[in-house]
Amino acid sequence: MTRAARPFAGALLAALCALQMLALLRAPAAWMPARVDVVLARGATLALDHAALGAPARDGGRLQLRRDAGGTWWAADDGASSPLLVHDGTRRRRGGSVVLAPGQHFQLGALRVDVAAADAGTVSLSAGGTTWRYDGALLRRDGKPQPACPDARLGTRLAGMWNRIAPAMLAFGRPLVFGGNLDCGNRIAVPGVPAPAAAIARSQAGDGLDLAAAPGVPLLLAEQGREALLSDRPLRLGTGATLAFGRTRLLLATNGDVLHLRPAGHVALYPDAALRLPAGVTWTWTRRTPWDLPAQAIVPLLAVLGAACAGALASSAAANTGTRLRAGAAAGMAVLLAGAGAILFWLQRTGAPAGAGVGLLVAWAALAFALAAPRRLDPVLAAALPLLALGLLAQLDLGLGAPDTAWLRHFHKTAALLALGTGAAALAGRVRPARPLPQARIELALLLLTGVALVALLLQVAYGDETGVFDLQPVEFAKLALAALSAHCLALACADGPSPGGAWRRGLRLAAPALLFMLLLGVALVQVDDYSPLVLLALWSGTMMLAQALATRRRAAACALVCVAAAAVLAVVLLRGAGADGIARWDFYADRFLVWLDPGTHPHTGQQLLLGARAIAQGGWRGVDGVFGVAQLGLDPGFALRIPAVQDDFAASFFVQRHGLLAAVGLWLLQALFLCALLRLAVRCWLAASDARDFRIAWLARLRCFFLAGGAAFAFGHFLLSWGTNLAIFPVMGQPMSFLSAGGSHLLFFICPLLGAAVASSQSLEENESCRSTSNMKL
Repeated sequence: MTRAARPFAGALLAALCALQMLALLRAPAAWMPARVDVVLARGATLALDHAALGAPARDGGRLQLRRDAGGTWWAADDGASSPLLVHDGTRRRRGGSVVLAPGQHFQLGALRVDVAAADAGTVSLSAGGTTWRYDGALLRRDGKPQPACPDARLGTRLAGMWNRIAPAMLAFGRPLVFGGNLDCGNRIAVPGVPAPAAAIARSQAGDGLDLAAAPGVPLLLAEQGREALLSDRPLRLGTGATLAFGRTRLLLATNGDVLHLRPAGHVALYPDAALRLPAGVTWTWTRRTPWDLPAQAIVPLLAVLGAACAGALASSAAANTGTRLRAGAAAGMAVLLAGAGAILFWLQRTGAPAGAGVGLLVAWAALAFALAAPRRLDPVLAAALPLLALGLLAQLDLGLGAPDTAWLRHFHKTAALLALGTGAAALAGRVRPARPLPQARIELALLLLTGVALVALLLQVAYGDETGVFDLQPVEFAKLALAALSAHCLALACADGPSPGGAWRRGLRLAAPALLFMLLLGVALVQVDDYSPLVLLALWSGTMMLAQALATRRRAAACALVCVAAAAVLAVVLLRGAGADGIARWDFYADRFLVWLDPGTHPHTGQQLLLGARAIAQGGWRGVDGVFGVAQLGLDPGFALRIPAVQDDFAASFFVQRHGLLAAVGLWLLQALFLCALLRLAVRCWLAASDARDFRIAWLARLRCFFLAGGAAFAFGHFLLSWGTNLAIFPVMGQPMSFLSAGGSHLLFFICPLLGAAVASSQSLEENESCRSTSNMKL
């Protein structure tokens, strides 16, 4: 199996790379505005659609530009779509919002509120003889917290209970919401106005608490003797600032009567450079080219090339004569891949991504390096590389035919992080100490890894939401840390003799993974709007218990776990038969089950399920074009773009629509091969531990065994939840499909380290087998 791994993976990669190039060559011509110029005299006002400034037409919304008598530019939106934002250095200002200050008062419906006191962290309000105090996390009415709202979720209730006892710096940030007919939780009732009509939350700039109204809701604000609708408050525009509405960003520059705007991020694409524009607005057109490399990338790229050459020379000098060339080339290529991936990711984040062809070349280099670098290609990597290429193909195909530039950002991110992760994993694998590290140092490294994961999760709870914090998903890194730390504990528990260390070290080994598990569970309940993390953690914990039971030959425990798994499958069948009426009385994510059982009566929340099912039905067995999607590569994806989160949670629906159910069967087999190869490698590590004569070598082998088993459990959970969601086997749950979906954090923080650990484990087994064979020859 191992000997055929490289030819198998190489043939699949060659075919998939050819399809990627075909998609790139067949992409239709696309034009977009490189610069938008708006001419406006002093004292004049101009109302424009967002589309006139380069945003896609379906985004809607209108923007009012004004130039006062002094020549200063101002902007305000109509309050009917996403809020207007102005980024000026480190400060972020939002249109239709205001930082609360003493002396203000505002009116929403029949409710009139006076701002009695306000500072950077708290605000005191009075309305109708009632005093309210809010600190960014908890609302107190006349000095006492309110009871939870009857419709509050379990996570919201837990967050509210925690905020009552936690210090301010550790409290979960939760907005104060206006609307509804009941004062409860962090809500102030406004009769006849549905919640959330307005909200108060911590300012992004950290200068106080912001009051903002929901789109289309009139909120009257009075300050300094003047009254006006909050949505009419304009924002000042200046050179160097960035104007943002939705996902479209405009870099601003003023030049007298002309305002220059450079669109980025989410820019509309047109088949030709001919568009009728409003008076006073002109566009400078540019054509999308697949081989464009921004000028700001030249200097960093030269620096990366220099570092790669230096790394190659250093590795060549340190290696033996027979392996000097191979070691130098591998080190230089690893540095080059990591640097190129970092540059591509930086370009994508700054709104000036490289062409799709450049990203494709870098991704090909990463795949080729991962294929050729190992002396013997393990089946885990042989199955993973085609899966990575399939994900790149799906994201490239989705972006090339889309009507705006935003869809290609998923491909750019995946290509960049694939190169960065491959290079970083290769460099980490080359760091080998002269003598084996003592167990205490490895345990310290695992504890530091856990500490970083805990801090990242706390940052997400305090400052982020279910999409992550600072554009990252700490949950993915926490899953990696949990798998590594629990593998260490199981490796010690399965040892023949007593584990070294005192009672405090043994307690720490057990407490650290338990603490990380509980915090992951808390984040899942508080931050995430579905129960998919709970299912992932249940699958992982069940798999780890099963692995330990099989390793220690506890057949009764293994049979009990298998029965629990069978009962879970039966429960899904029973839930399907219970019907919507039987589930409507639940208080635990009941809406998810109701949408799953009867999506037709929930047209808004059930559109993911309905549109995904429609896409799968269109695909049939051989794809929508009848030739497994080859004829449609690079062209318009059609209505599939309307599926919410089609690049993440519903990537499988687009894949089936494009390539058909037969191609999906091939994808299932490849995913099953990847999981089986991981479990096979884990079993090999366990057998190597049983043959080892040194405790430390045996412990490391068991550590690798349980880590690979835990990684396989998490990957299986992602496959199962994603396919179950797309095929309506389970209620809709927001989890990306490993390799196929555009999950940047999942790829960088989980998949790449897992593959790196698999390669390191395979190489270690080969070295041990080589040493044993050499010893036998000497004997």
